[in-house]
Amino acid sequence: MTVPPSSSIPSPSQSSSEILPQSKKLQGREFYNSIGQPKTIVAPMVDQSELAWRILSRRYGAELCYTPMFHAKLFVTSEKYRQNMWDFTKDGNFENDRPLIVQFCANDPDYLLQASKIIENNCDAIDLNLGCPQGIAKKGKYGAFLMDDWDLIYKLIKNLHDNLKIPVTAKIRIYDDWEKSLEYAKMVLKAGAQFITIHGRTRDMKGQQTGLANWKILKYLRDNLPKDQVFFANGNILYPIDLKRCMNETLCDAVMSAEGNLYNPGVFWTKNNDINKQFPRVDKLLREYFEIVKSIDTLASRHSMKAHFFKIMHEFLNIHKELRPIIGQTSVHSSYDDWEKIVIQVEEIINKIYENPNIKEIDIIEDNNKIEEWGGSYKIIPYWRCQPYFRKVDGEKQNTRLLKIAGENDLVVTSDEAKQKKLKRELEDDSNDNVVSKKQAIPI
Repeated sequence: MTVPPSSSIPSPSQSSSEILPQSKKLQGREFYNSIGQPKTIVAPMVDQSELAWRILSRRYGAELCYTPMFHAKLFVTSEKYRQNMWDFTKDGNFENDRPLIVQFCANDPDYLLQASKIIENNCDAIDLNLGCPQGIAKKGKYGAFLMDDWDLIYKLIKNLHDNLKIPVTAKIRIYDDWEKSLEYAKMVLKAGAQFITIHGRTRDMKGQQTGLANWKILKYLRDNLPKDQVFFANGNILYPIDLKRCMNETLCDAVMSAEGNLYNPGVFWTKNNDINKQFPRVDKLLREYFEIVKSIDTLASRHSMKAHFFKIMHEFLNIHKELRPIIGQTSVHSSYDDWEKIVIQVEEIINKIYENPNIKEIDIIEDNNKIEEWGGSYKIIPYWRCQPYFRKVDGEKQNTRLLKIAGENDLVVTSDEAKQKKLKRELEDDSNDNVVSKKQAIPI
């Protein structure tokens, strides 16, 4: 393996965020307690959970953040890639970017360890991406496509667990087979993962096939893993109210959100029912985010800015389509002044909306009071406020159609049925053990 000379790898920041010495490597529940027992988590997302977005998300209730997915081999071998992804003077700062878990995708234990060693002083743990379902992950053999190679997964995690001074965690997806999902999770934990995040969708559920995460499977896994295991749930989070529902139904320690957070960071706000925190105005949130980007001025945040503009304003842009080409034609390399003009234009449009004498009557969140198959209710939210995104499946929005649920095929398996299968298997195993023991007792 070719690695860069040590002189090309920056030293960890020692400025106002002095690295804290650890007398011992914390594990499991002890480690979870040491970072404040977070309940709301920003998921690792490709190019979308960078520093500026993490700072914004923490202001709206996120208690733990993951970095974007970094490619371990490129992080080791390409100085340009490292500089684009990570700023050693700003990312992982104790003042505004902790607790923080850095996520890598990898298929080589040595590269993964080397990449993790470079950054272990700037974060609280290293996470292995076992959940990315995209085509690029299949081509590169990483993410969810390592689900076909349990031996390699075990080696990747164990190598970090044995050689890092900080913990290793893992984020996985489920199989349609409940028992196989359980054995998979147990293997990941046996290898050394201290936290496990389980996305309640299968590898095939992406894009047009996204469907619904299955909280019943998550509850089944929670019930059958060690009681003290730190367990995060991921999937089906649309509104702040869904956080408590997820924790109650899955008995998870915390809830992670990716897409829900991207379109509305207020999805994590549970301190009160403040509409401006739970469903912030697009103009206010856009301004707040833009000011953060300017203040930290990192390459990763600059590169991610256009994508965040589109996501923050996705519903707003369905009404004010004239802004789409303006944003699209503005480069991430354009001056901040060019982006400032866009922010000002959005502010002017929404300020006019608030001149409406009936604004108090229309600026409200309505519940349709219909319990959907995923257990919650859809809300009617003014287009000038941040809100969930519903992609179209076969030309129809997801919130207007029945969706496939992970782990439920033609024969719907319930958690009770899965437990019965497990009990039957255990009884069969006991019976076989008794037969063997009796045979051993027979004199030959």
